[in-house]
Amino acid sequence: MDAAAAGAEFWVETGHDRLHARCWPVPDAGPARPPIVLLHDSLGCVALWRNFPGRLAAATGRRVIAYDRLGFGRSDPHPGRLGPGFVLEEAKGGLAAVLARFGIGEFVAFGHSIGAGMAIAAASARSGTCRGVISESAQALVEERTLAGIRAAQRQFAQPGQMARLERYHGAKAAWVLDAWTGTWLSPEWAGWNLDAELRAASCPILAIHGEGDEYGSARHPERIAALAGGPVTVRLLPRCGHVPHREQEADVLQAVAAFLA
Repeated sequence: MDAAAAGAEFWVETGHDRLHARCWPVPDAGPARPPIVLLHDSLGCVALWRNFPGRLAAATGRRVIAYDRLGFGRSDPHPGRLGPGFVLEEAKGGLAAVLARFGIGEFVAFGHSIGAGMAIAAASARSGTCRGVISESAQALVEERTLAGIRAAQRQFAQPGQMARLERYHGAKAAWVLDAWTGTWLSPEWAGWNLDAELRAASCPILAIHGEGDEYGSARHPERIAALAGGPVTVRLLPRCGHVPHREQEADVLQAVAAFLA
C-alpha cells in the first residue's frame, strides 16, 4: 500500500489515552462537504479498512477519517472490559475526541457491523451535526444468527495459530479484542440489547447496506432500522454478499454511498 492509499497518520489525545487515526483528503479539491468518519467492526481497526477509505474519498469527493477505537489497532490498550453501554458511549467518547482533533462540525458517520450501531448512536447523540449515516452490515438487535456466527468464530480462533491473525493488527491486545467481541455478545447481560432508542432519536438520512448472505445477521436488521429510524432510510440489500460488503462488493458499495450523499 503506497502512502497516498494509506492516508496521513494522526494521533488523537483523549485526556487519558491516545487513539490512532488516518485521514484521506479529497483527491480533487472542490466544494467543502462534511467529511466521512469510519467506525470499524468488533475485530477491526484502521488497517483492516485497507484501500477502501481512499477509494471512498475519490468516489464521494469528501475527506475520509478512520480511527482505531481504544483497545484496538495501534490505539492505547483499554483499561478493562467493555460495559453494556459501550456502543452509545463511543459517540460521546472516542468519536467526540476525533471530531475535536480534526476540527469537524458537521460529518457523515459510516460504520461497519457494531460500528454501524455506533454510527446510528452518533446520529442520535449528535443530531445537530451528524448529517447522514451509512450503516453497513449493522447489528440492531441480538439475533440467534449473530450469536451462532460468533460461536463459530470463537471455535475457529481457539485453533492453533489462529490468534496470529489478530496479533498482526492488534499486537499484544489481540486476546482482549477477541474477548471484547465474543465475551460481550455471548454474555447474559447483552441478551436484550438493541438500538431501538437510538434509531428513534436519529433524524438524519440513513443508508442501510446489508448482504443477503451475511453470516452475522439477517435482513431483520436493516428492516428494523427502516421501521424505527426517525429520519428517511434507504435500504440496499446486496445479493451473493456476506458480512463485509465494502470488501466483497466494493464497487456497488461505493456507487450506493456516492448516490446517497449526492
